Amino acid sequence: MELFHEISRKGPILDTVTYATLLQSMFQLGRVSTTCELLRKMLASGQIPDIVTSLILLNGLCETGHIKEALKLFEAMRNSGLELDVVPYAILIDGLCKVGLVKVAKELFHQLSDKGLKPNVCTYRVMISGQCKDGLPNEAYRLFGSMGDNGCSSDSCCSNVMIRGFLRNNYTSKATQLLTEMVGKGFSADIFTATLFMDFIVYSNGSILL
Repeated sequence: MELFHEISRKGPILDTVTYATLLQSMFQLGRVSTTCELLRKMLASGQIPDIVTSLILLNGLCETGHIKEALKLFEAMRNSGLELDVVPYAILIDGLCKVGLVKVAKELFHQLSDKGLKPNVCTYRVMISGQCKDGLPNEAYRLFGSMGDNGCSSDSCCSNVMIRGFLRNNYTSKATQLLTEMVGKGFSADIFTATLFMDFIVYSNGSILL
């Protein structure tokens, strides 16, 4: 970062490539605060990273909980004219859900159709998981059920996430029903779902199966 300040003082304004190189280097070194400061300077100068660098940074900022900076970068990406597909939306939705901003994530999710984009399985899984963790299993299940309407079939992973969401919110009968449906479609419970079911069986003396 000292090199960046030195170049900024003595030389011309840094170009996008130089900014992108510095950003990726700082992030790889684990200097997240420095990366955020550098990103703020870059955006303030009217520049944004290319799409590849932007996605790396967006994912990194979300993974480290720097949602405010991630939102700023995402808005800059949208306003820059970059052709955005569903990937950056999925990354940000995941980041928002992880910090409990499920309502904001939901708004972003519904913006996909306005942009002519269709959520993929990953995007659905993230949104379903976020709503379940926020204590909204019924809302999550409605979203789960709407996947086919948008041409996106639920997979084993989505089904497992939904079942775990039911269990963690004490909707055991719905979890059992969905598990039965899932098995009927040829899916199977993963180790996390199976373990959670076993825990409930133990604590309920087997009544979960009745």
